[in-house]
Amino acid sequence: MFRVFWTVLKRDLTLAMRRRTDVLTTLFFFVIVVSLFPLGVGTERKVLATLGPGVVWVAALLASMLALERLFAADYEDGTLEQMLLTAQPLSLLVLAKVAAHWLLTGLPLVLIAPLVGMQYHLSDAAIGVMMLSLLLGTPVLSLIGAIGAALTLGLRGGGILLSLLILPLYIPILVYGSGAVQVSDIAIADTQPYVALLGAFLMVAAIFAPVASSAALRISLE
Repeated sequence: MFRVFWTVLKRDLTLAMRRRTDVLTTLFFFVIVVSLFPLGVGTERKVLATLGPGVVWVAALLASMLALERLFAADYEDGTLEQMLLTAQPLSLLVLAKVAAHWLLTGLPLVLIAPLVGMQYHLSDAAIGVMMLSLLLGTPVLSLIGAIGAALTLGLRGGGILLSLLILPLYIPILVYGSGAVQVSDIAIADTQPYVALLGAFLMVAAIFAPVASSAALRISLE
């Protein structure tokens, strides 16, 4: 089963590297949004430090959504998805591999670039560290939840708009606790523990149930 997981993961990463523009679009969108925001609100250090965590998390949320519509679309169009349904391996395992590839291409770069973003908003070293940790825990949850919406809207006309309407309400807790952890980090690092613990709990629950729900949604969409 691990070999099948690795095969699907490697395949999706290889295909994505052949279309680098799709990967870079997500990263550039994130950078542009967080860089333009200070130009609109001014350069006051306290204002930027207060608004920074929320801006970064909203930008990360929207950037993660950019590639969700294409998560299963290519496999659906060329018939690969139907072949996956016929394999002896659990479909949820294959879905988990595709979600992992999506996070490696869209979520992990956001985590790695977070220190540069934090410098723009005059965040402290402690706040930047907490922001990286919150993104590391929260962005996989965004990908897992988004996979459910992508599976439900697969093949529908105007699926991108419907996808946004479905998953944005589910993203709100991740946004609240992710940005909240960074905001309280300047007060006391110990105050961030409940936020980080909740993000970790969300990740565990999503990793267990989201692939199963996405698999059921894919079977419904293909019927």
